[in-house]
Amino acid sequence: MGSVKGLLAGIVVGVLLITSLVSYRMDKLYENIAILEKEINEKDAKLKKLEESINTMYYVLQDIEIIVEFLEEEIEDQIDKIEIEKAIKEKYTELLGKEVKSIDSDLVVEVVDGRIFKLEGKEYRLRVKKLLLSEILKLWVEVQLLEKK
Repeated sequence: MGSVKGLLAGIVVGVLLITSLVSYRMDKLYENIAILEKEINEKDAKLKKLEESINTMYYVLQDIEIIVEFLEEEIEDQIDKIEIEKAIKEKYTELLGKEVKSIDSDLVVEVVDGRIFKLEGKEYRLRVKKLLLSEILKLWVEVQLLEKK
């Protein structure tokens, strides 16, 4: 009977040792999994931020919008307004497709600001009131009639 008790005690001790060893290894594996998941989440967050910054770094000018405002509303002529908008837009068509951050806004303003535009015997002075440069170039241009010929 003593040998059966010794055998049972050996089996119990062996099972306890194997169980504690397996338990220890599983705890270490769970710990490694938690560390790796944390690193993956950090890398994903970093990757998203980098992708967003890359996407915002390459804004390209897609459209040009000109808003013409006459100083004296009684002289506003829709045909002249359309012609002025068309002429101004033609000056900026080369900018379409260019990266927004490479466009010099001061030069964009100076192309039109202070110019005299002649149309069907009338002279108009153009002044840039406001400029918005994003994926769409928006220019608010004030038009003043100088003289009628």
